Amino acid sequence: QVLLVESGGGLVQVGGSLRLSCAASGRTFSSGAMGWFRRAPGKEREFVAAIRWPGGGIYYSDSVKGRFTISRDNTKNTVYLQMNSLAPEDTAVYYCAAAAAFRRVLSIDGSYDYWGQGTQVTVSS
Repeated sequence: QVLLVESGGGLVQVGGSLRLSCAASGRTFSSGAMGWFRRAPGKEREFVAAIRWPGGGIYYSDSVKGRFTISRDNTKNTVYLQMNSLAPEDTAVYYCAAAAAFRRVLSIDGSYDYWGQGTQVTVSS
């Protein structure tokens, strides 16, 4: 079992920045990934970014590429999402997810085995 807890959400103005954290505890796996998804009001949950382990490969959706950065701190079992140049369309509940084994495709929610409760990000115009 893996417990994921997101933090760092809040209210920010257009053009501002936020840094989300996802702290993981419990069982570890020899290979897998951690990712970020988001769900905006009235829309389906969409992929944001992911990072593999142990290789560290990083993937972004086109909508956030160049603005968001995913990273990890292995000593703290924590994954971060640095969000810059935020726009109103980034307003959503952001979810951290963990894949417990190798998955070829990380941009679909079915590839992940564990999910956090989410943290709200609101970008005001």
